[in-house]
Amino acid sequence: MIDYALVIKIIDILLVIFVVYQAIRIIRGTAAMSIFIAIVVIYIANRLTAELGLEQMQSLLESIMSVGVLALFIVFQQEIRRFLVHLGSRYTHSVRRIKWLAALMGKKTKGMCPHCLDELTQACRKMSETKTGALIVLARSSSLESIAETGDLIDAMVSRRLIENIFFKNSPLHDGAVLITLDRIKAARCTLPISDDPNIPAHLGMRHRAAMGVSEQTDAMVIVVSEETGNISVVQGGKIQKINSLTEFRLAVESGMKW
Repeated sequence: MIDYALVIKIIDILLVIFVVYQAIRIIRGTAAMSIFIAIVVIYIANRLTAELGLEQMQSLLESIMSVGVLALFIVFQQEIRRFLVHLGSRYTHSVRRIKWLAALMGKKTKGMCPHCLDELTQACRKMSETKTGALIVLARSSSLESIAETGDLIDAMVSRRLIENIFFKNSPLHDGAVLITLDRIKAARCTLPISDDPNIPAHLGMRHRAAMGVSEQTDAMVIVVSEETGNISVVQGGKIQKINSLTEFRLAVESGMKW
């Protein structure tokens, strides 16, 4: 006979382990990691004092934890935001893989049209050859309106000539990121949040840090063309993928934009 109480306890423990694991995975390598460990230690100590009947010690630890909840949201606001975006993105992807459920919710699978992908690919190839620095954000399910508002609205079809002209070093729009939503260039000269991840290699510049920053906070895909080397990189989910060929670039964008 199944002991449902035991099953519920096991599920409860597994959920706690999952949440703690996800939190550690997101804040690993940041300054918040040591604070998180301290909070976990205080929580474990509080549970132990409760089991041992140490009432005064338990009262002290509970007071610390009650104040610590507010401090937790203040100190971890970026990490909490990143965790919620990550969790929401995974849920959104799972829902959209179920076609009938997506249709019921009125959502359709979207992506960049082949012609626009060709235009983007050729623009990045040209900028790579000429070592023209570029930062291009490809919007997916996360709303990037706040980022679009930091730049100049364009609302034009994706075109290799337009992209190359925007990032031309004497262009007034070259300093910043271009935001592309589906098949349209929505805005240029956009400001992106800078990642504070200490594990980013030192040889990567501010473009890569900005690409990491927006990819950590949203599910956007970011394309970076290095001004120093001409190398093309694709950044998504806080991870950098160096591109070695145009075929690899196209496949990376195609797979990353299927949502």
